[in-house]
Amino acid sequence: MRIGIGQINPTVGDIEANFLKIAEFTDLALEKNCDIVVFPELSLTGYPPEDLLKNKAFIKHQQIFLDKLKSKFSGIIGIVGFANLENDVLYNSSGIFFNNQMYIYNKTKLPNYGVFDEKRYFAEGNKGLVLNIGNSESKIGITICEDIWYPEGVISDEIVKGHANIIVNISASPYQIGKVEERIEMLKTRARDFRTFIIYANLVGGQDELVFDGNSLVVSPEGKVLAKAKAFEEEILVVDIFTEETMSKRLLDPRYVFLLERYTPDYEVEKVSLDYTIKEQKDKIPSNVEPLLTEEEEILKALETSIRDYITKNKFSKVVIGISGGIDSAVVAYICTKALGKENVVGVSMPSRFSSEDTRRDAKRICQNLGIKFLEISIENIFKTYLSELEPFLENKGWDVTEENIQARIRGNILMALSNKFGWIVVATGNKSELSMGYATLYGDMVGGFALIKDLYKTTVYKLANYINQRERTEVIPKSVIERPPSAELRDNQKDEDTLPPYPILDKILKKYLEEEKSSREISEETNIDLQLVENVIKTVNQNEYKRRQAPIGTKVTFRSFGKDRRYPITNQFKKI
Repeated sequence: MRIGIGQINPTVGDIEANFLKIAEFTDLALEKNCDIVVFPELSLTGYPPEDLLKNKAFIKHQQIFLDKLKSKFSGIIGIVGFANLENDVLYNSSGIFFNNQMYIYNKTKLPNYGVFDEKRYFAEGNKGLVLNIGNSESKIGITICEDIWYPEGVISDEIVKGHANIIVNISASPYQIGKVEERIEMLKTRARDFRTFIIYANLVGGQDELVFDGNSLVVSPEGKVLAKAKAFEEEILVVDIFTEETMSKRLLDPRYVFLLERYTPDYEVEKVSLDYTIKEQKDKIPSNVEPLLTEEEEILKALETSIRDYITKNKFSKVVIGISGGIDSAVVAYICTKALGKENVVGVSMPSRFSSEDTRRDAKRICQNLGIKFLEISIENIFKTYLSELEPFLENKGWDVTEENIQARIRGNILMALSNKFGWIVVATGNKSELSMGYATLYGDMVGGFALIKDLYKTTVYKLANYINQRERTEVIPKSVIERPPSAELRDNQKDEDTLPPYPILDKILKKYLEEEKSSREISEETNIDLQLVENVIKTVNQNEYKRRQAPIGTKVTFRSFGKDRRYPITNQFKKI
């Protein structure tokens, strides 16, 4: 049997465009003589459609294209994700299309953690579905994303009761660091334990905070990856599989016998026979297994995909970035340039009396290295006017954070003026370490339509900067930018470490607290960092939730990002840390 996986990048809400993309990839599968073509979870609506699902017009509009899909699959079986309304109840579903017929499987396991809140929208399905394919021994069990992460449930029912020897899993699994390897190992384990082929189809593309990595794959009953698609790219992945030996191997496998012995059914299984004749193949398709990316390359591709889709899917063209001569804005400018093209990125340097010649020079060099438009707009005269006009009202209180933040807000105003005048989107350059500690100015350096690296710790930013120069085989980001002690340059001789712990220490604390929910004492014991320092960091993180709520959205790349992942109450009096 020849399987095609349509690893596509749909747009949430653009049902017609998604339908046309599904049709295009189906034609590609037909050209490659595929028997079945599989598309990801909710590929017709885009994922996640969120509260669009509560709009009746949205569901009715989808129905128009569901009807069109029925006529699209005649010489091939199609499996497509969609939102299914049955008796005024909504399900996250897979449609199986063939010869103007549609059969439906409703997702049984609904994730309701982290960035997922599917129980807000969908009901759980209550039965499995197995397709018996005409003149073959192939029996295909249908699952959707979360279903396959559980070793017991609908997958075991489809295999034991429905005798499935292929499990199809359509998915919308967002990217985060380490997730790809974890996912592949899970799929290999399921394939080995159930002695089944697994066809895994995942989305690619950016959707607001989320980015989907693709990496669709086919796994053999021995747990071997037979084919794997590229990361973060659309692709039609084609593979030939042979199911004839699956059952005899199962009977000889003690793990499968053990499964039968302890099996307790959870779901009924509907069996559907499709009058389909497997095509004769003149030549076997050579297997293509795309290698895994390094962590740095994976993060860069995730961020490039995320900003590209955010800009293009929202019908914008150019972005504008405040270029300080520091490492954060340099990395952001590089990623935007790779994603959007140098003609669509503008860098703006806004020096003040505290800006060193080194950072002014490096800001210009970064833009020249990237080939992007460079503007230099001094804030000195505007700053003087602020100080002069405010002097009668500040009661001679002396210089403090007030004057520092005025500079940041002047810069934010300039960027937003350019954004308004030319329709450019401001991309904020703050990182997760700064945002965690509130080391950022509301309505200043936090302004923007998108905060590209808001989920990257500062130490990760440094890793990316070094990797970028290695990737490009030239010093795109000047060595002086990487080696210079970081500074906001809002007062004389200012350094980040005047206010924050050294970033390698800070990031260890933040990761333990934000991603692992460790207490201050646990963190101190595990890292040998002074307990008082750990407690001070945690208090500062919690006190600055009000700032983060007003920050622009940005790409999730860690296990637990601010926003959808970590929902911390601003007003609360719980102090135990």
